[in-house]
Amino acid sequence: MAMIARRIATLLAVLTVLTVGSLALVSSPSLAQTGGQVPGDSLGSTSDSQFWREVRNGMSGQVSIPNTRAGVLIQSEGDNWRSLRNGPVSTYGSWVLLGAVVVLAAFFAIRGRIRIEHGPAGVTIERFKTVERFAHWLMAGSFIVLGITGLNILYGRYVLKPVIGADAFALITQLGKYAHNYLSFAFMAGLVLAFVLWVAHNLPHRSDIMWMLKGGGIFGSAHPPARKFNAGQKILFWLVMLGGLSVSLSGIALMFPFETAYFGKTFALLNVFGLDLPTNLTAMQEMQLNQLWHTAVAVFLIAMIIAHIYIGSLGMEGAFDAMGSGQVDLNWAREHHSLWVEEVEAQEAGEGTHRHSPAE
Repeated sequence: MAMIARRIATLLAVLTVLTVGSLALVSSPSLAQTGGQVPGDSLGSTSDSQFWREVRNGMSGQVSIPNTRAGVLIQSEGDNWRSLRNGPVSTYGSWVLLGAVVVLAAFFAIRGRIRIEHGPAGVTIERFKTVERFAHWLMAGSFIVLGITGLNILYGRYVLKPVIGADAFALITQLGKYAHNYLSFAFMAGLVLAFVLWVAHNLPHRSDIMWMLKGGGIFGSAHPPARKFNAGQKILFWLVMLGGLSVSLSGIALMFPFETAYFGKTFALLNVFGLDLPTNLTAMQEMQLNQLWHTAVAVFLIAMIIAHIYIGSLGMEGAFDAMGSGQVDLNWAREHHSLWVEEVEAQEAGEGTHRHSPAE
């Protein structure tokens, strides 16, 4: 019994020492929390919420590596970018593309194919030279690949992946990424070449007003006079040039990230008109805005080119020959571009030459 009593006394002594030591540590101002705070105001129940609130708002800490962007633990704008990209941009983009197809289908059902009113003349006239057709097909061919691969990035996981499986989709998307990046330079080259070749023919002319007032002869058989490019083609030209330039710049920014500040500079210019847009954007914010803008402009261009392809193929008889062989039927040319035919014939009469050839 004496031995048991000694062991109990020893245990009580140890517990007493531990209890007194713990109370001393808790009461120490250098180690214990005071009012929910820890010395230095860096941790604790109150400072925790403030600290993580600042982190959530993009507070940048210090890092020992050269990449100072790693100091941002949470880039909160990423949530906004993801919700916009997967929400309105994807949803409205699909509506625009589907709407373009539906409108064209309805137009074809109502109007049918636009025929040569007087029938083929059996004689052709040169409309586009080889270099012009090269510029067109360089730009058009590369754009088709860019459009398909870009739509795959935007919608492929929802449309294509369930059909072909995850492995095949991953392979196709990887190959599409390389095609998208490298063929973009072919598109830009075609864009520049087309601009140089056709900008002089796409400047406004007084004949464009009458063409617009008559709706380009879309309804009915009478086609208003037009030069080499009518008003509708001129609008398409400038939309392609400006849209192509914009999508090219944003695409370059995406291929070479953190090297540009397009939106910061653009916002600074817009602020001259009294706007209060942010100009001190981070590199990541620039990338997110570039991606959203690139997608929106690309979807608009795709919808517009779908209409262009329709008019140049199924929608109008004889139109494809202009970019196919470069030779168009003389009656087609007189009906759609009568002022241009007069210019060509007047030039031929002065030079003693002609550009008319028998149709094959």
